[in-house]
Amino acid sequence: MTQADHVTVIHGSMTVDVPRKIFKGKDCKIDPGEAVPFKKIIQSRYPWISDNAVTVILNKAQMEMLRVRDEETNGREYSKTLAEKGKLDDAIAHLKIRLELNPDDAKSWLDLAELLFKKGDIKGGFEAKKRGDELYRRK
Repeated sequence: MTQADHVTVIHGSMTVDVPRKIFKGKDCKIDPGEAVPFKKIIQSRYPWISDNAVTVILNKAQMEMLRVRDEETNGREYSKTLAEKGKLDDAIAHLKIRLELNPDDAKSWLDLAELLFKKGDIKGGFEAKKRGDELYRRK
C-alpha cells in the first residue's frame, strides 16, 4: 500500500510506514543516508526489532516501491530498466501488458515505439508511434 510520502509494509504482525525518500533512482535503491535514521527511529520505538528485521522491512518496502513506481508510470520505468539491462523482449512484453490495462496512455505507446525500433521492428514501432501521437492530439 502507498501514500504520498510513504509505502506501507507488513512484517510479522507489525505494520510499518516507510518513507518514500529512502528510495532513490529508477530502481529504488535504498539510500543509506536516509535508511540509518529510519532504522534508529524504528529500533527506538520497537527495541526488540533486530538489525536483520529492519533490513527485511526495508527490502519489502523496496519491492513495494518498485511495484508502486511501475503502477504510477503505467509500466514505463520498469520497462526502461529491463531494456537497460539488455532484456529488450521482456521490456516490450511488460509494456504491452500494461497497455492492455491502460490503452489510452500516450507516453507508454511512445515508449513502446522506441523499444520496438531498438529491437528492429520498424513496422510495429511506427504503429505504436502513430497510436501514441493520436492519443496526444486528443488531449
